[in-house]
Amino acid sequence: MSDPNTARTDRARPGPDADRPRRRHRPRRWAAVVVVARAVLITVGLVTAYYLLPLDERGTAGASALLVCGLLAVLLVFGWEVRVIARSPHPRLRAVEALAATLVLFLVLFAGAYYLLDRSAPGSFSEPLTRTDALYFTLTTFSTVGYGDITADSQTGRVLTMLQMTGGLLLVGVAARVLASAVQVGLRRQRRAPSAQARSGADAGTPDEEAGP
Repeated sequence: MSDPNTARTDRARPGPDADRPRRRHRPRRWAAVVVVARAVLITVGLVTAYYLLPLDERGTAGASALLVCGLLAVLLVFGWEVRVIARSPHPRLRAVEALAATLVLFLVLFAGAYYLLDRSAPGSFSEPLTRTDALYFTLTTFSTVGYGDITADSQTGRVLTMLQMTGGLLLVGVAARVLASAVQVGLRRQRRAPSAQARSGADAGTPDEEAGP
């Protein structure tokens, strides 16, 4: 006969599968920490480069080249991030990192363009811009706050500001949808992977009916 105390102890003792949910959540938490750390490092790196690059030595041609090359870099980075998201084991986290990197690169790019424009064509804005002023004007334009203490006075400055407004709308609207679609592709790939592995395992374990004894 079985001891009731032993049976009660066996029922209270957790089985081997009890720790599986915890083990499953540990990689996700670690991946979230890594994503946040990388996003912070990317932000700090881009802002640091913005303050350290010798932008004062460039003229109007340098400002135009910086803007064109920077916009191409934003598109290339965004396209590469979309492919990575679709293949990542954590597509949602990767999408957050991609949006952060693309957004910071976009803002720093226009801040540098505003600063170079003010240096090459003084009077383009309501007051001379330092690098911090240019970054401040970029953020207020992107967030549609528009405090009004710094305004674009020249035609070139206003065209550049309108270009940033258009790019910001595209970044918030179209880019967010593209990233969401990439996340859905990554999630569907994750769902198909276990079923494919289970199917291959079942095929490997099925004996060949045509084979003799």
